[in-house]
Amino acid sequence: MSRISVQEQDFDVTTELQAICDARTDIGATVTFVGLVRDMNLDDSVSGMTLQHYPGMTEKALHKIVAEASQRWEVQDATIIHRVGELSPGDQIVLVCIASSHRHDAFEACSFIMDYLKTRAPFWKKEMLKDGSSRWVDARESDDHAAGRWEN
Repeated sequence: MSRISVQEQDFDVTTELQAICDARTDIGATVTFVGLVRDMNLDDSVSGMTLQHYPGMTEKALHKIVAEASQRWEVQDATIIHRVGELSPGDQIVLVCIASSHRHDAFEACSFIMDYLKTRAPFWKKEMLKDGSSRWVDARESDDHAAGRWEN
């Protein structure tokens, strides 16, 4: 049902959306989210980012997040692609594409998955700053707050 990929190479949103809908007439809505690398974070200029993950564990966590979304909403299909490695401002980082019979389920599931990706998936981000320094990106309170709205 779902496609999960953690990869270095970029992705094509149109290709992924076509793949999730190909030969399906039961889908009434798709919602697609694409996250991009910003050139600014915490008032500092960012020149690049390195994303690392724990192979095997990361994919398992992503499948678990999709499974939980599918228990809450009608998710007919899902694609999550998360990039790792060296990225530059403007590069695509993450794609979440949800297919459902109804738009409400697709929007909610996509939002839920992104909130949980930010707080529960084992990715580590290191930003390279334009002044030549670097720093690991800590979890944000705002991400925890967003994910908290889904707690029972």
